Amino acid sequence: MDTWTCFSSEIKAFYRLMVVTLVTLGHGVQPMPVPTDVPMCTASEPAQYSLTFTGKWSPAAFPKQYPVYRPPAQWSNLVGVTHSSDYHMWQRNSFASNGVREFTEKGEAWTLMKEVEQAGEEIQSVYGIFTAPAVVGGTGQSNTVVEVFARHSYLSLIVRLVPSPDWFVGVDSIDLCEGDHWKDNVSLELFPYDAGTDSGFTFSSPNFETMPQDKITQITSSFPSHPANSFYYPRLKHLPPIAKVTLTKTKKTNQIISLLVEPTQSNLLPTGNEIEDNLIKTPLDCEVSAWSPWGLCKGNCGDTGLQHRTRYVLMQHANSGAPCPLLEEDRRCIPDNCL
Repeated sequence: MDTWTCFSSEIKAFYRLMVVTLVTLGHGVQPMPVPTDVPMCTASEPAQYSLTFTGKWSPAAFPKQYPVYRPPAQWSNLVGVTHSSDYHMWQRNSFASNGVREFTEKGEAWTLMKEVEQAGEEIQSVYGIFTAPAVVGGTGQSNTVVEVFARHSYLSLIVRLVPSPDWFVGVDSIDLCEGDHWKDNVSLELFPYDAGTDSGFTFSSPNFETMPQDKITQITSSFPSHPANSFYYPRLKHLPPIAKVTLTKTKKTNQIISLLVEPTQSNLLPTGNEIEDNLIKTPLDCEVSAWSPWGLCKGNCGDTGLQHRTRYVLMQHANSGAPCPLLEEDRRCIPDNCL
């Protein structure tokens, strides 16, 4: 069985669970207390949104260690929920749940779905689950449809970077309601996060469990500050956005669930509009190793000799970054042990 056939089978199973969970959460939802410190949505009708996820993970914007094979840069399925203000799928500076851990490390969503379903049953804070197909490249688009209600006007989602140790992008509790009406358009730039469960520094790092577990933190151009970090760009004040989510309110229809489709070349690149980061070119300076020790002093006795040392390129420069310095160097010396 080839890779795509396996992937297709997983997606079909994933969709079946999603439908069952939606049915479970969508029926029998009773009124629940709303925190008094959160603005209450008083919209009389539900709203439907078209959601577009745009990957902006390009080799021009993120040239350092950009994954080109085994596997190349790509995005997992998008998993999201509509919910009330007292629920969080994930939160910055909080610990990732087991479901978020499995999803960000392995792309497995079963535990995450069970956690969402449990929240819907026990505290009735989740209305429904939605998903969108994977983007099979670093850049490209994926679409789905989302429905929200006044008591569940918040939206959260998560998408895994592939490959990565436990890195993801996402949205935590964006409120689509303003008073008695729904927002027409929402656009959010997304930046990478570390789930705090794996200590790898690079996209292709082997599994190295973080013990004890860290909290979810945003990855920046200077944090983690280790030079080996794949997102370490000390010349940049801020990383460029690596993805984007746009939500556009549409006319209500009877179709709530957007069926999953197998990722194909058709959603590799956006149609109708250009990805803005095509013009973003992040400068990457050349990185070289430390100098080797000086070699033996070569020369005739009584004359001045020469010593030689070398260093090698760790990373080539890109996008008008600083070019590599000299890799070899000589200096004059006096030959030792002359007779």
